[in-house]
Amino acid sequence: MTRISLTPQRLCLLLCLLLLAGPACARKRTFRMERFGVAPGEKELCTRLRNALNEIRQQVGPDDEVVLRFKKGEYAFHAADAEPCSLYVSNHDQDQPKRVAIRLEGWRRLTVEGNGARFVFHGRLMPVALRHSQECTLRNLSIDFANPHISQVEIVSNDGTSGITFRPAPWVRWRISPDSLLETYGEGWTARPASGIAFEPRTRHILYNTGDLPVSMKGVSAAGDGTLRAPAWRDARLVPGTQVALRTWHRPAPAVFLEEDSCTSLENISVHYAEGMGLLAQRCNGISMDRFSVCLKGKDDPRCFTTQADATHFSQCKGVISVTDGVFENMMDDAINVHGVYLRVTERRDARTLVCTFGHSQTWGFAWGDAGDTVRLLRTSTMEPAGAPAIISSIRPIGPDGLCGTKGFVVTLRDALPDSLFDGSTLGIENLTWTPEVVFAGNIVRNNRARGALFSSPRRTLCERNTFDHTSGSAILLCGDCNGWYESGAVGDLVIRRNRFVNALTSLYQFTEGVISIYPVIPSPRTAAGYFHGGRPGAISITDNEFDQFESTLLYAKSVDGLLFRDNVIRRNADFAPLRPGCRPVVLEHTRRAVVVGEGLHVPPPTPNRPLSR
Repeated sequence: MTRISLTPQRLCLLLCLLLLAGPACARKRTFRMERFGVAPGEKELCTRLRNALNEIRQQVGPDDEVVLRFKKGEYAFHAADAEPCSLYVSNHDQDQPKRVAIRLEGWRRLTVEGNGARFVFHGRLMPVALRHSQECTLRNLSIDFANPHISQVEIVSNDGTSGITFRPAPWVRWRISPDSLLETYGEGWTARPASGIAFEPRTRHILYNTGDLPVSMKGVSAAGDGTLRAPAWRDARLVPGTQVALRTWHRPAPAVFLEEDSCTSLENISVHYAEGMGLLAQRCNGISMDRFSVCLKGKDDPRCFTTQADATHFSQCKGVISVTDGVFENMMDDAINVHGVYLRVTERRDARTLVCTFGHSQTWGFAWGDAGDTVRLLRTSTMEPAGAPAIISSIRPIGPDGLCGTKGFVVTLRDALPDSLFDGSTLGIENLTWTPEVVFAGNIVRNNRARGALFSSPRRTLCERNTFDHTSGSAILLCGDCNGWYESGAVGDLVIRRNRFVNALTSLYQFTEGVISIYPVIPSPRTAAGYFHGGRPGAISITDNEFDQFESTLLYAKSVDGLLFRDNVIRRNADFAPLRPGCRPVVLEHTRRAVVVGEGLHVPPPTPNRPLSR
């Protein structure tokens, strides 16, 4: 008998082979969904798909790789057929229940292969929810709504003083209410729009210096030629031919909802419309998005808008979030927003126990942390840390229903907190464990309301090779706010390089101080001694970018320790009149270790203890 010696090298090789081989009973199972009646042209697709998933679960083992293969074509999902369930989605309306068309929960190694399928939704519902799952992939499909809740109209005539005549787009279903207001409607929903976003018909840019338009439909009347006249809607900037997306501020559900997932991939997916965000991920560990787009349906798409809110949004996630080679256009908010969630400290029960509550009306009802997580207190007035980081010993949701719908938590820490922290000032708490690394690369962001990219993580963040083209607000924002939005995360390691910025800041919203705006919300800046963002030389590095920009501030930075701005190419144009004539190209307030180098950017170093302006 030959005896084989298991050296450490051979033992390591054997273990790798066993891991690659996987469980002996694992199989790859492919299911053609048309065999379950889930096919283009079929009715009651939500019910058919729900039954198919139940049947497939009974046929597969826990270690099997499962592929759901859809036939190419158009699938019509209706809200009346969708399953109602209670889902509390960060940064969305918390009305319950929500109807979900494609509900995937508790899966492992699942792939949804769309093969170019077009999923078209009718009514008010959440198209896709993937929750409590591992190593799952969604790919090669598109998401759209047949009758969007945003209503597009074209300006027909406007004299600026006696009202506006407009024509609704052909797909818009409308009526005039008994109290003479415009009411749009669809399957199971009605809306009375009171705000609008104006788009230039040729370029699809948001109309210069318009921002959020107030729209009054009081006394609206219909003519026999398909037009309507709104005598109280007066805005001389809206010339004939202008396209206006009429909207409410309602955002019930995203197109894709990810919760408590790990190692999730989304590949070659296009979202053409959702009444909320394109994608919302909360409490997920590791997300890869390749060619995930929130976009129009090509150059000939008659619509001028996509989603009601952000294209992608990540709340209280960790691991690596990678978003590459996508197109994000014409949405009503940002292309990407990555942040954690601040809780308010509302009660101190003993030396180790705090009662903490959600602060924002659209963010509550879901898990915030776990035993073993590292957390940190801060003073909300100055946004400065209060004491050293601490470890959660236990965390319990408040309320009779447990986690579902909770407004806060009882948090017990491993070690006692010093009495000196509780001096009467308002405290917040953030979870440092649930903070991700971020890669945002090779994307196109254009023609959208508000901002381009928001990053709020202390971990490594890379923003490179993107094009920010006519974002009507700031192209990039670094914020941090424990007073209004309650979105947490001081930036500690951010690289912004090899991006192109084209005519950002054509409208002024909140946080539009610069093309790149670093603006934490600090209610009492004059008493803040420290710095919110950074913490080392070059913590925020902005290099090798191109700015093609009409007159505006390129960089605004407040409360930063460690900023580098150099080797950027700056080209000025006269495409628009400056909204802030005479503005400086770089504005620094309360910064330390800031290096700004570039032709025409002779910025004197600010005094480190200079007070922050309001």
